[in-house]
Amino acid sequence: MCQTPILQYIGRFPPDVQERLNALRVSILSAAPTAVEKISYGIPTFYVDGNLVHFAAYKHHIGFYPGASGVEHFKSELSGYKLSKGTVQFPLDEPLPLELVQRITAFRLMENSARKAAAPCRGVLDKDI
Repeated sequence: MCQTPILQYIGRFPPDVQERLNALRVSILSAAPTAVEKISYGIPTFYVDGNLVHFAAYKHHIGFYPGASGVEHFKSELSGYKLSKGTVQFPLDEPLPLELVQRITAFRLMENSARKAAAPCRGVLDKDI
């Protein structure tokens, strides 16, 4: 099996945490199968037309980073978790909301695609139009 940087990151944790991180990774990729997996800011990052989501493991929780828009859009469904502007904390002693993670990832994918489609052409001078 290919050891991607994200799989190497996951491999640093105890088996029970690895299982949770792998489930999170699979959920994200099911919503964004073309996402490029990389390490950015020292944590697993999924990228399509910009950063989609990130995650990271900590002593008592998994941080999920869908950005401010992802948290805001799903705020009512995330109300049972500790939140900040662009972060959700999933406690290690509770089931992961994998279906919700998929929907948040799909929402972020839609946002990135819309932003890309709305972006003006780059490198075109006004006089060329």
